[in-house]
Amino acid sequence: MPASAVGLNIAPGSVVRVRDEEWLVTATEPSVDGTLVRVQGLTELVRDTTAAFYSALDTIHVVDPRMSTVVADDSPGYRKARLFLETTLRKTPTPQFDEHLTVSTGMLANQLRYQHLAVQKALDPKNIRPRILIADAVGLGKTLEIGMILSELVKRGRGERILIVTPRHVLEQMQHEMWCRFALPFVRLDSAGIQKVRQKLPATRNPFTYYKRAIISIDTLKSARYRAHLSKLRWDAVVIDEAHNVTNVGVQNNELARLLAPNTEALILASATPHNGKNDSFAELLRLLDPTVVRPDGSFEAKDVERLIIRRHRHSPEVAQEVGADWAERSEPDNRLIPASGPENSVAQELSATWLYPEHGASPYSGNTPGLFGWTLAKAFLSSPAALAETVKERLKKLDGNLASEAREVEALKGLQRLAEASNTGESAKYNELVAYLKSIGVKKSSPMRAVVFAERVATLKWLKESLPKALGLKAENIEMLHGGLSDVEQQDIVDKFKRGNSELRVLVTGDVASEGVNLHSQCHHLIHFDIPWSLIRIEQRNGRIDRYGQKHSPQITTLLLDPNDSQFSGDLKVIARLMERENEAHSVLQDVASLMGKHSVSQEEDAIREVLLGQKKFEEVVHEPDEVEGLDAWFNEFDVETEATELTAVGVPVATPLGLYKSDLDFLDEALTQAFADPAKKIGWQVHKAHSIAELTPPRDLQHRLGHLPQDYLGERNVTETLKLATSIDAGQRELDRARESQDSMWPEAHFLGPLHPVLDWASDRALAEISRSQVLIVRGEVDAPQVLLMGTLMNKRGQVISKAFYTVDFPNPANPDFRIPTPLPDLGAHLAEIGLSARAANPGPVADLNGLQALIPLAVDSSAQAMELTFAAAEEAANARLDTWRQRAQGWEQLSLDLAQTNSVKTQRKRVSDEQKIVESLVPAQRLIRPLLVIVPRNTPAAGLSEGTN
Repeated sequence: MPASAVGLNIAPGSVVRVRDEEWLVTATEPSVDGTLVRVQGLTELVRDTTAAFYSALDTIHVVDPRMSTVVADDSPGYRKARLFLETTLRKTPTPQFDEHLTVSTGMLANQLRYQHLAVQKALDPKNIRPRILIADAVGLGKTLEIGMILSELVKRGRGERILIVTPRHVLEQMQHEMWCRFALPFVRLDSAGIQKVRQKLPATRNPFTYYKRAIISIDTLKSARYRAHLSKLRWDAVVIDEAHNVTNVGVQNNELARLLAPNTEALILASATPHNGKNDSFAELLRLLDPTVVRPDGSFEAKDVERLIIRRHRHSPEVAQEVGADWAERSEPDNRLIPASGPENSVAQELSATWLYPEHGASPYSGNTPGLFGWTLAKAFLSSPAALAETVKERLKKLDGNLASEAREVEALKGLQRLAEASNTGESAKYNELVAYLKSIGVKKSSPMRAVVFAERVATLKWLKESLPKALGLKAENIEMLHGGLSDVEQQDIVDKFKRGNSELRVLVTGDVASEGVNLHSQCHHLIHFDIPWSLIRIEQRNGRIDRYGQKHSPQITTLLLDPNDSQFSGDLKVIARLMERENEAHSVLQDVASLMGKHSVSQEEDAIREVLLGQKKFEEVVHEPDEVEGLDAWFNEFDVETEATELTAVGVPVATPLGLYKSDLDFLDEALTQAFADPAKKIGWQVHKAHSIAELTPPRDLQHRLGHLPQDYLGERNVTETLKLATSIDAGQRELDRARESQDSMWPEAHFLGPLHPVLDWASDRALAEISRSQVLIVRGEVDAPQVLLMGTLMNKRGQVISKAFYTVDFPNPANPDFRIPTPLPDLGAHLAEIGLSARAANPGPVADLNGLQALIPLAVDSSAQAMELTFAAAEEAANARLDTWRQRAQGWEQLSLDLAQTNSVKTQRKRVSDEQKIVESLVPAQRLIRPLLVIVPRNTPAAGLSEGTN
């Protein structure tokens, strides 16, 4: 017969007894089978294991904190007590509405206040759940902001299960940043990673239950197979990078986002171009974040939206004052019109006379859009002769030439094909200019200089890949080609090579697959447009690969445009050349090129440029001057996004003060290992090289097991299970990361930064405190006049998330009358511990005697502090309920509005989203309190066991 929980409310931090073993509760949440209780084993048989129990299926006894057993601390300098306190505080989540930053400020990233603002915005108490659209312009470091937000969620107990969805070519980059800078390990589920999962798991097993944190591409995840798996899971946090790709209702990307959004506690969307000019597409992004901010008719108001969005650009005040030398200003663009060669002029004349401006009034194209196809041929030609030859070849495959109209087109295409082939085998003026330019900037065998060359057509990329090595005196491996036809693993490997300082790769020729999300600036500041996209957005995206935060050298953008001698053709090409000029003007003035054309879509911008080339519109009608438009930022400013951020910058983002029991994570780790192994140098090879800020150890088997979920490439390439090396300062961590970029062996640093979330810290503290039961309370001496009990109280919602946390001491000034007690709140626990002298310098003359008398104080202290904390918790509960009531009222108002509309499928879908959200809100209601005694402090002169009164 199913049994329910026995005893007090089950809350994270409490100790429970299930199946004759003791467990520490790490999380709780409502379920159809009662309360789901996630636990970590404490007793010998289950230590270092995790489990989940349902209160309707298992008998769960909550260990009453009043029954905690007092135990004298016999360790040198009260090491056990200090480790126990530090570990307890590290593992107790920060209250969810606390706006102070905690661990994110101790990570391996430059501490930039504008990035701190993004983190604070994500944690805004006005949102019932962490939800944010990071709409920062290209290059500001959205990946770092994502990592900082996730690390804060982990510290708040809201980041156990995380899914990151990205374009496939940035999977490895995202995994690398999350682990190396934030100590957040993610399994990379690219094609190779998924194959490994299939080998480990039965075909029916949901892979996302096996890995708690995963990075996967949106292309992989949107398949029907994975959607079925995802529909059955809840996540603590979901990140969707390049989120503008999920706004089109009805497509697979949008269906995936709609599936994930309601099934995650926190949702982080990131996109530099989140608004495509259509309010309904932007409204879809907003619905993913909070379905109540968009009215049933699709409209929304700025006052409801501003809390969900943050948007800055290179010259925003809070950004400009910080980036400084870490983001060199872009050099003046080098736009080159290159006179065509003889064979190229012949092609241009043929295109002009036959296809673009036919002398007889009609193009030979037999399809429905002759004017458009002519410019399709022209665009291929402007990319390269090879691209034109391929385009003609593919068109000929579709024609059989039997119809008279097709026969004319076939004849014209074959004539053009002969000219293209002649041009392809002859001299290409633009290619020669590219070679000369690469040589002039120092791309050669003996030089580390690198360049990235963008082109739209795969045929052009292949041609450059084959031709450039010989022309530059380089080997084939010095030139790599990147395009969307490569597998995700191949794409990631090429990007990785280009970013390594000691890699042999010198020139990366790439299609626009690399124009979104890929960072190419670490070893490169030269970018060449071998052809010009007919889209300002695409041009800006390309340029942003090297023009971004962290670029130490002035980015040099060079554009090569063929200039044939045909006057009509050459005149129209100036339209395309002007796109490059306008992009640079908008970059300097608006920080937003999309507003110049108002399309906010690559394909729509290309269509508009075709209209200009077809003579249907003038260039000035389609592409406005920067001073004629307000820009997307002006639209965002309706939401007070930048103004609010600027005001916050003036006062600074609040940062939590470290407790102070240990000066650094290294000090904590060193003492934990000493407690666990007595002689860690001998038993696990523990060494600290202070001169280099490096520490190392040989992981024992239980640590090897925990490390198994780290990035597999890192484990293998750095032999981590044999020797784990740690960089023990931020400077050393950055030095190791820089060395890895220069390495030919591995992109992973040899010594990983010992950040506050590093798993080795958890392991070491668990080993150190293995002999201490969580139901025990240690006794130490301190600068107190009478016995004192230190306690911690937490208020939690139905999901077990901490809403409020408080520390109290209960003093017993008259040992003869323990009923006389004084509870006192501690606003600063660290200051109190320093005041009573609990530090490594504290002397421990031996374990305290007379435990029975002190044992009797525990239940009295628990009851007394519970009463005293009630005022604190009542205020926190009232504030939390007020936030939930605000959302409920908004949801009720939304539902009332929906009743006035026709009940279309769209309205019904929106209503279901709001209804699902209401159910989630009810699980966030404050529900549980936990009081936990942490320490008993007695006066310094308290005798040790076996010593007489006054002896010390």
